[in-house]
Amino acid sequence: MALKDLMIRAGNACEFCGAADGLAVAEADPIGELLLCPACRGAQEVPADHWRCLEGAAWTAEPAVQLAVWRKLGTLDAAWAVEAREGMTLLPEVQAIADQPAAVEHRDSNGTLLAQGDTVVLIKDLVVKGANFTAKRGTSVRKISLVADNPGQIEGRVEDQRIIILTEFVKKS
Repeated sequence: MALKDLMIRAGNACEFCGAADGLAVAEADPIGELLLCPACRGAQEVPADHWRCLEGAAWTAEPAVQLAVWRKLGTLDAAWAVEAREGMTLLPEVQAIADQPAAVEHRDSNGTLLAQGDTVVLIKDLVVKGANFTAKRGTSVRKISLVADNPGQIEGRVEDQRIIILTEFVKKS
C-alpha cells in the first residue's frame, strides 16, 4: 500500500498511539502494512506506560493493525498487556495467522541456523549426565535432530548414546 493511502487510512497519525511526527510504514507480515511513529517502531526508547496505547488500538477493524497490536502485546511483560491480548476479538484472517505456531529456529554458538540432519562439532568438553562419560571438544555429531519446542537444544548421538546438547556448545561444520 502506498504511503499516501496509509496516511489517509490512519488520519495522518500513528496507528498505535496517535502521534503525528516521524511516521513511516511498518510491515505486519503476512497481512499488510501500517503507519507507526518512531517510538512505536522501536526506533527510540519509550517509558513502559507508552504501550498502554495498544489497549485502544486493539479495537481497530484494520487487519494489519490488529495483528501488529496482538504481536506487540505478546512481547510485553505486564498484567494489563496479557489481559488486553486475551480480550482481543480478532478478525478471522488475523485469527488464522495468530493461531499458527511460531517457527522455532535453532542456532549454533556463532548464530548459524541449524537444520535437521546437520553435522555439528562440540566446542567444549561436556559431561554427559547419567552416561558416565565426557563428550570431548572437537567431537563431531552427525545427523542431529532439532528439539521442536526448545530452540536451545538439539539431539545427537555421541559414543553410541543419544543425548541432548545445548546449541550454545556446538558449531555447524
